[in-house]
Amino acid sequence: MTEHTVKSFTEQLEALSALVAQMGGLAEAQLAGAIEAVARRDSKAAESAIGGDARIDAIQQDIEDRALKLLALRQPMAVDLRETLAAIKTAAELERIGDLAKNIAKRALVLNREPPIRLTQSLARMGRASLSQLKQVLDAYSSRNAELAEAVWNQDGEIDEIYNSLFRELLTYMMEDPRTIGLCTHLLFIAKNMERSGDHATNIAEVVYHMVRAGHLASNRPKADTTSETAVAFDAGRGEAQH
Repeated sequence: MTEHTVKSFTEQLEALSALVAQMGGLAEAQLAGAIEAVARRDSKAAESAIGGDARIDAIQQDIEDRALKLLALRQPMAVDLRETLAAIKTAAELERIGDLAKNIAKRALVLNREPPIRLTQSLARMGRASLSQLKQVLDAYSSRNAELAEAVWNQDGEIDEIYNSLFRELLTYMMEDPRTIGLCTHLLFIAKNMERSGDHATNIAEVVYHMVRAGHLASNRPKADTTSETAVAFDAGRGEAQH
């Protein structure tokens, strides 16, 4: 390739990377807004988080269009190919995080119409842990830091542990006062969306690691979500649920 062609190709890759970074910043802001909407009962923050989703979707489409064009016209190889594919994969994960943030914000609007419940603070702590994980993995992407990506990947179990504890706490809350079942159901969905945000951040960590090292992290991700194994038994004699 001529020097001009090489420079043009490099500029296209850099533009693609810049778009991913921009999309990451918007997804981070959207998730932060949704978490604050829950923590502070801030309906304005919730509305803002919901409204930010369209911009994230538009950037993802732009990234995909640019990346596919680059693949077709440039036929990149080695690290350039990994960079291009990483942009597509990372954008897809960020789009899902945006969707999850929007769902959290929508449920926050419902919660804000009801009396405060103390568990929202535990939920906020979990959300901030997920947000921290997203920030770190975006830093890993921008700096092409495989070690940081692997560190984020290893943190996934920590968020799962918080989720497990909150899940059990919410079940107990509902058992003690059935009137809270509707409210706690919203909290359970919010908690799951936060946990899933962490999963998508971990997926990005795997993408970054492969982009930089051309290798793969271990296939057994450090998952610790045990809620699917939690049994809830109903005592017909006492009219109570047990777990």
